[in-house]
Amino acid sequence: MPPTLWSLWTQCYPPAPQFTDKDVPDLTGKVYIVTGATSGVGKELARILYAKNAKVYIAAREEKGTISKIEQLEPSSNGSLVFLKLDLADLRSVKAAAESFLAAETQLNVLFNNAGIMTNDGKNGVVNKSAQGYEEQLVVNALGPFLFTKLLTPLLQATAAKKSTWTNEVRVIFISSFGAEMYHEKRVGIDMENLDYHHPKAPMERYAISKVGAWTYGVEFSRRFKVEGVIGVPANPGNLRSDLFSQQGILLRLQMALMHYPPVKGAYTELYAAFSPDITQGNAGTYIFPFGRMGEICKELQDAAEPDGGVDLARKFWEWSEKQVEKFA
Repeated sequence: MPPTLWSLWTQCYPPAPQFTDKDVPDLTGKVYIVTGATSGVGKELARILYAKNAKVYIAAREEKGTISKIEQLEPSSNGSLVFLKLDLADLRSVKAAAESFLAAETQLNVLFNNAGIMTNDGKNGVVNKSAQGYEEQLVVNALGPFLFTKLLTPLLQATAAKKSTWTNEVRVIFISSFGAEMYHEKRVGIDMENLDYHHPKAPMERYAISKVGAWTYGVEFSRRFKVEGVIGVPANPGNLRSDLFSQQGILLRLQMALMHYPPVKGAYTELYAAFSPDITQGNAGTYIFPFGRMGEICKELQDAAEPDGGVDLARKFWEWSEKQVEKFA
């Protein structure tokens, strides 16, 4: 069952953001990781955090001169920017990145799992695979962030336990998409028996499945860790001008450029998810709509995630993910 017409409209054409960089407090002494921070939403997010005097880790495959560009845009900042090499398509790189961060830091206030991809198949319909042989979108959008989060969770818990930490401050942001609502597996959300895609799926369907997975992580992470003061927040940042569509055909790219919003609007969605006082342990796991509002994912996915009456999707996908990454954890 697809989302309602109201949900379709309000996510594709959101109202003006009510929570922006002006609502983010001074972040002196705070530490953040933003994955995919060399362009688009991630770069805007890193810029805003840095402008608020935070220490921001730019987690990406290549630095691309991002740090100097942000420093030039925000010359008055007392924060710092650090490059962290991270390739989400290779679980070995994910482990190495987490170990490097843990060796350098004693706190982590918010982890922004911002990076994501949308790919077409290769020549002759060959499915793009990750270093460990998973479908590429599944690992970059879901499994890679899952492992990264898992390895950093003990530090997130320790940060939440500090007396200097604000109430409900420590959060993990998981980025989903409206595509998850449009193209998920009917009734079950994700076909747990077909994650190797031996029954072929179109690239957009595989993208949607990876984004359903990201949403379930936000739900299940909160269920497991909110009592320790660490909140998972799944969010749809909105339809944005970014590199996400770089592998799509020129006509689709032109269409998206006309329909989509500036990346900073997506950054506002993630800022709301990370800093809004609206989000508490009591409503942890609530889905965030663009450009920073409480929302609800479509009922079919909500029902699928229910332990009683549904298929317990969030728990099952979490446990499947645990098995896939266990040798890297």
